[in-house]
Amino acid sequence: MNRREFLTNVSTGAAGFWIAGRQHGFGQEKSPNAKVNVAHIGVAGMRGQDHLNAMAAQNIVALCDVDDKNLAQAATKLPNATKYNDFREMLEKEKSLDCVVVSTPDHIHAPAGVMAMKLGRHLYSEKPLARTVYEVRVMTETARERKLQTQMGTQIHAGDNYRRVVELVQGGAIGKVAEAHVWLGGTQWTASGLPKEGTPAPEGLHWDLWLGPSEERPYSNRYHPAKWRCYWNFGGGHLADMGCHYMDLVFWSLKLQHCLTAEAEGPEVDPHGAPPWLVAKWSFPARGELPACRVTWYHGDKQPPQLAEGKLGDWKGPGVLFVGEKGLLVSNYGNHKLLPEADYKEFQR
Repeated sequence: MNRREFLTNVSTGAAGFWIAGRQHGFGQEKSPNAKVNVAHIGVAGMRGQDHLNAMAAQNIVALCDVDDKNLAQAATKLPNATKYNDFREMLEKEKSLDCVVVSTPDHIHAPAGVMAMKLGRHLYSEKPLARTVYEVRVMTETARERKLQTQMGTQIHAGDNYRRVVELVQGGAIGKVAEAHVWLGGTQWTASGLPKEGTPAPEGLHWDLWLGPSEERPYSNRYHPAKWRCYWNFGGGHLADMGCHYMDLVFWSLKLQHCLTAEAEGPEVDPHGAPPWLVAKWSFPARGELPACRVTWYHGDKQPPQLAEGKLGDWKGPGVLFVGEKGLLVSNYGNHKLLPEADYKEFQR
């Protein structure tokens, strides 16, 4: 299928983003103890392989990847699964599917996820949920209309450390919190303009299918296999890639929903991709007995003043900082610390 045909299908809804679909009727005939028929879209990389392993006890009936080598490797453990390069073809042909796992680059999350849900398939999609707010809203409404079970892959959310931090913050260990900071060093997901020249795509990579509904462009290793995250057409830089994990802890602990204001400071805007550094601020209203609060994100060489002033002791690397009336709580994926440490010596971590 060439690019013109792909975009025609997407725009007409024949087998793309806005497909009308039909209800699948999951659960009408299956026993609660029966295995689930699963299809995986995107079978390579850490997340794709992890999801295949996690679902190994179910019936993995179909595998889809735009790279023939990835498909062949995944099929060595699942020789009975049908292989596809095009998720639209797979979703149309595999009538017995109960659910779909999407582990693709960000720009395919919504097209694949919406089509799967409109065909009545339950959905597990990797983070971030989609590339734009509009796509997220469409996915949310589709899941609601079809009454489907869905989950986004923020695996850290289920860890003991995050759960304990939420307990500490909501239990008042540091008092009321009106300020939180999230920071992440590094500049690896930074765009530096578009590639000036393309190169032939690697053998076995169906580049047109990798692009999906994005505008046509020649292959470049500046996009694939990993740096697509730098470019707005495919990803959202550091904030989209890692913010969903770290900001999750802030939203969960402080019971945040919609912000009142948002502002950002950064270098000169690159129309094509993500900046090397960013300071973004959101203000949130009071929530019942919880006070209004301000949340600030930093990446690149930017960091919260408490870190620069040495108030976090020997804390290293990225983190989430809650500033309370009584003290501070700083956390990352697996560890947290209450400060000043002298005030919390007898406190159960």
